[in-house]
Amino acid sequence: MNHKIIFATLCCLPFISFAQEDEEKSPITASAELGMLYKTGNTKSADIKTGFDVKYEEALWRSTLAFDLLVKKTETTDVDGNEEFDTSDQKWTVESKTNYTLDKNSKNYIYGNISYEDNRFSSFENQSSISAGWGREWFKNKKASLFADIGPGYKRDVIKATNTIESKTESAFIIQAQALYLRKINEHVNFKQLLSAKYAPGSGDNSKYKAETSITTKLIETLALKFSFILDHNTEVDEGTDRTDTQTAMTLVYSF
Repeated sequence: MNHKIIFATLCCLPFISFAQEDEEKSPITASAELGMLYKTGNTKSADIKTGFDVKYEEALWRSTLAFDLLVKKTETTDVDGNEEFDTSDQKWTVESKTNYTLDKNSKNYIYGNISYEDNRFSSFENQSSISAGWGREWFKNKKASLFADIGPGYKRDVIKATNTIESKTESAFIIQAQALYLRKINEHVNFKQLLSAKYAPGSGDNSKYKAETSITTKLIETLALKFSFILDHNTEVDEGTDRTDTQTAMTLVYSF
C-alpha cells in the first residue's frame, strides 16, 4: 500500500467516525457560537463574533479543531459627506491540536499543534506556528481537569508594510507551553481557563502569549450563553502599536 495513503489516513484518524452496530455515544462533539452587537445614535457600529469547535475523544486520542472570527464595522463619513460602514477591526484564527496518550494506564501524552491567525489591524499580516512535544493530564475528576504540555516548535510572522519599511517574513524557533483547566461549577455552569506561551529565545524575535477565560451557562439542553475574555500579547510590534489586545464577548453557543 502506498505510504502516502497510510500517512494521510493516520493523520485523519482522530476525526473519522465509524458506524457501530450498537448505539453508542459519538466520540465527536461540536458547537457553534454567534454574538452580535449593533449600536445607533451618535456612533453607529456593528460587531459580529462567531466560531465553531469540534472535538474527538475516544480511547487514547483527544483532538480539537477551533475556528474564531471577529468583525467590527463602524460608520464613517467620506470626503463627499456620504456615510458608510467601514471595517474597523477584523480577526480570524484557526487552531488544531491532537493528543495521544502513551498507554491506557498513563497520564502522559504526546501532542501536535498547528495554528494560524489573520489580524487585519495588528502589526502582522498573519502569524502561524507548529509544535510537538510532551504533556500530562495532571488531574481529572468528575468536576475538574488540568492538562499541561510543552515542546519545541517553529513560528512564522508576516509583518505588514508601512510607509517606511516593506513587508517581510520573520521565522523563529520557539518553545511552546500550554495549560488547560476545565471545571464544572454546577450542573449548568462550566468554567474554562487556557494559557498559551510561544517563547522565541532568539534576540529580537517576537514571543506571543495568550490567556482565554470563559464561563458557559446552559440555557436548554443544546443552547448555552457564553461569557469570554481573551488577552493576546506580542513582545515585538511596530512603534505606535499596542503590544496587548483584549477581547470581551458574550455569545450564544449551540451544541450538536
